[in-house]
This record gives sequence, structure tokens and C-alpha cells, in this order.
Amino acid sequence: MIKSFKKVYQYIIQGLRTKLSRVQFIMIIATVVGLFSGLAAVGLKTLVHYLQQTIETIPVSKFAYLFFPAIGLIITVFIIKYFFAGYVEKGIAMVLRFMARGSSFIPFRHTYQHIVTSSITVGLGGSAGLESPIVSTGSAIGSNIARISDLNYSERSLLIACGAAAGISAVFNAPIAGVIFAIEILLTETVISYFIPLIISSVIGVLCSKIILAETILFNFKLKETFDYTNVPFYLLLGVAAGFVSLYYARVFKGTEHKLQQWKANIYLKALTGGILLAALFFVFPPLFGEGYESIKVVAGENLNSITENTRLFELLGENWGLILFTALIFLLKPIAAAITIGSGGNGGNFAPSLFAGSYLGFTFSKLINNTPWFKIPVSNFSLVGMAGVLSGVMYCPLTAIFLIAEITNGYELFIPLMIVSSISFFIVKSYEPYSMEIKKLALEGKIFTHKKEKNILTSIEPAEIIQDNYASISIDKNLSDLVEIIKYNDKNIFAVHDSKERFAGIIELNDIKQKLFQPEQFSKVTIKSLMKKPAATIHEEDDMHKIMDKFDVTQSWYLPVLNKERKFIGFVSKSKLFGKYRDLLSQQGDLYEE
Repeated sequence: MIKSFKKVYQYIIQGLRTKLSRVQFIMIIATVVGLFSGLAAVGLKTLVHYLQQTIETIPVSKFAYLFFPAIGLIITVFIIKYFFAGYVEKGIAMVLRFMARGSSFIPFRHTYQHIVTSSITVGLGGSAGLESPIVSTGSAIGSNIARISDLNYSERSLLIACGAAAGISAVFNAPIAGVIFAIEILLTETVISYFIPLIISSVIGVLCSKIILAETILFNFKLKETFDYTNVPFYLLLGVAAGFVSLYYARVFKGTEHKLQQWKANIYLKALTGGILLAALFFVFPPLFGEGYESIKVVAGENLNSITENTRLFELLGENWGLILFTALIFLLKPIAAAITIGSGGNGGNFAPSLFAGSYLGFTFSKLINNTPWFKIPVSNFSLVGMAGVLSGVMYCPLTAIFLIAEITNGYELFIPLMIVSSISFFIVKSYEPYSMEIKKLALEGKIFTHKKEKNILTSIEPAEIIQDNYASISIDKNLSDLVEIIKYNDKNIFAVHDSKERFAGIIELNDIKQKLFQPEQFSKVTIKSLMKKPAATIHEEDDMHKIMDKFDVTQSWYLPVLNKERKFIGFVSKSKLFGKYRDLLSQQGDLYEE
């Protein structure tokens, strides 16, 4: 079925390619990517919505929902083990890694893996979000459509971003936020002409959402109060609070997730334990259940009666301070709940949990201020702006956070406070951590793109592509006459020297021995050991391109030998070969309108 579809698609594409310009062709493909990614996002969102509705209608007990997260985790790890070879690479970091290290080829399995696993995890109550799975799915759709359309690397990267943009715009009904997200997170180097296909995909995605999804499924608000400039000092304080809560979120999440992942237990036992821990959290703090968007709507509407009925905290501290403590504990516990969900085998992301934590932070902050006799600030507005602050700080996407909240509130009334809170939060987290928690490890290892263009190009080069292995090597026990025989049949001007155990010992450069080559009577007397010298540096087989470039910069050498783990000579890397590859990749990053 898939092969037949592929053949028909490629036949149509070949016909279009001959009749359309390159730009027109890319716009058509972007439309196709937007359609399939939007439908995938709508399908996932609908499936999760109806799963959660089914749980709510179970008549056995009002606490029956507590058992479903464990069931969801167990089913998820079962599916991953028996249908996906025991492993599913999750999150936005996966997409970035394939863009940087996989030439923007994302395996086809990612077009459905995340839909299946995340729908079960989140649909049955896991405390995680669907946005990362949606981004992973949309990106995989874009990559695979680009692959069967025979597009080049830069075009594949663009269509990966188109798929992600369509997914985000569909799930939030926010086309501008979808485009901004793709640019801010995935396309670290954006060409102006890329905006048009991104916009096309995003619009197609949001149309899928508007046409298919019911209004109740979509995440949106209507502002109750307008922006009051006299509240700016409080928005400044909220921005600072959001920054430090974002740091707290990232460190607590990674710490909890790491402990669970390092726990060497049976996968089903780990999933069951995670489910039990979640049940305990949900029993005391019901809003932590599931994605949490319904709870966010309740918080923004200042009506907590429906989510606080299971707690005794109010009776102990009084209604006002009990409410403040209750909501504060919720945003402090959310990263733990999300980490338990994902670390014990579930699939989901931190996009929705960060929005959730931000809304409760804004609510708690405003209630705390309003508990004083001197000030009165709008709780709903601060809850919404808090969402942008924590999303900006956790996901490192301040522009996405600003436009997302602006769009889901159906206007730009809060644009100024959104800009204030998001920028302050982002500034604080960047001062402590240069990379977001999701990509930090891969970024430090040089396995994904960052916002530094030169490093991105180096990241996309595989060391094996520039190693020249057609260089001769001579034993240290030989003499000059043996080397002369090698020179006769070799066009190289540098040679490697190895010892009796085939381990690298040094190099000989032709320029260094020119005079001796005109003294044939000395050939048998001059040893290789006396001609050999140590290279300025050596490259190890496992070195990445950033380390290789640093060694060239420090030594100012034109050739450096490459050794394996046993210190055996593999070949040379030349600076000219490296620069040539660098220029080739740089030339590929042209404008769409440059034929």
C-alpha cells in the first residue's frame, strides 16, 4: 500500500517538477507537508481528548482515574518493546539531531511512533504534553515527503520545519506561533524566503484544526481585563519569578528523569512504580492529571472550586493562604510529575507542562499580591502571562511564547506584558544555562545545531568525509632508500611513520628531506628514525569537527594525522580539504529564489 502510494506520488511530483519553477515546486510540497502534519496533529489531539472523556465517564468511583496513568505507562512500554524494538527516541532533540547528523533524513517510523505512544501515555492521564510528539511527527512527515520528492539537504531541513510549524499551529490554532516556533527552535539559520513555505504549511495546519476539531478541544481564552500600565512593576517581578521557576523546572525534571532512567529495574516494574507515584500525586493534587489544559482554563477563569475539593489544605490554613499554598505546590510538583511520566517509560514533552506551571505561577503570584491590602492586580491576565514566562524559560523560545499566548487570547492586548515577562525569564535562564534542558547534552557534544552558524556547518560534516586514507606509511626501522622507493610511486609530500607494532610514531615531510634526496650514497646510512618528527598535533578517530578545527587553529598546520584507539595510523586530514567541504556546505544554504 505504502509502496503504491509512493510510486503514484513520485509520478505526480516528476510531472510537476518539469512544469514548475523551483520556488513553485517547494510551495506545493510545503502545502502537502502542512496537510499531512495538520491531520496528524488533529488526529492525535482528538484521540487523546476522547480517551480522557471516556475516563471521566467511568462510574465505578470518583477516584478510578488514579489507576489509568499506570495502565497507560505499562501499555506504552509494552508497545515500545514489542513493536518498536525497545526504544523510541523522543523530543525535539531527536529532530535537531537528525537535522545535524542525519542530513535531515528522519526515519519513516517516526511518522507514527509518537502518535501511538504519546496518545496512550497522555490520553490515559500521564502528566506530559503532546506538543513534542506532534513536532516529532510533523518533522518526520516533512522529512519523508522531502525524501521521496528528491529534495536536497537545505530543502529537507525547510520541510522538517514546515511539518513542525503545521503541527504546532494545528494544536493551538495559532499559525504565527507555529511559524515562529519552527524558526526559533529548528531553523537556526533562517533565509527570508523560507518564511513563505513555513506560512503556507502553518496555515494549512490551522485550517485542518478549524475545520475538523470542535471548539471545546482547542486551547483558547477570552480576556476579561485589558492591560493596565500601572501593573508593569508586577509584571517585572513575575518575569523574574518565571525565570527562576524555569531553572527550577529544568533541574528538577532532569534530576528526577535521570534517576528513573538509571534505575536498573524491569521495564514493567518501572512503569508500574511510575504509575503508583503519579496516582499518589494526583490524589492530593488532581490538576496534575493529564496535559492540564482544562485546569489552566479553570485557573485563568479564577474558579478553583472544581479542582480543590480533594484537598484539606484550605481547612488548615484558611481559604486564601490555603489556596496560595495549594497552587504553589502544584507548579513546584509539575516537573516531578512530568519527569515520572516520561522517565518511567511514557512518551510526551514539556511544552504543555511548562505552560501549566506558568499559569499556576501567575495565579499564585497574583493571589499573593492581592492578599495584601494595598494592591489589586488581574489574576486572569497574570495567569496567562505567567504561561509565556515559564514556556520561554523552559523551552528557550521567547518569541514563540509571546505570539502563542497572544494568539490563543484572540488578540494582542497583553503583548507588552508578554514581552516583558518572556524576555526577563529568558534572560535569567540564559545567564545560568546556555542551552535548554532538552538539547543541552547533545549541544555540548556537538551533535545538534545551535545558533552559531560556523559551528552548525562544522556539526554537519562527518570527520570520515574528510579523512584521506591513501597516504603511505613506513616503518621506523627502515632507512632513506626504502622511503625513496615509496616516493617514486607516490604523489604525496607527507608520510606517516609507524613502529614495529604498527603504532603511529611520527611523520616525514618531503620539504624537510629535499637535500638528502640528492645524496644517494647516504641513502642506506640515513635512518627513518632520524628523519621523522612529531606532528604538531594528532586527530583521534572519535574527535568531532569542532575539536579538529580547534587543533588546526592552534597548530597552524596544513596536515594532521588521524589515529584510531590503538594509535594506529588511518590517514591525514588536510586543511584545504576541510575548507573545501565547508565552502560546499555554505553554498547550499542559499535563498529559494536563487536558481
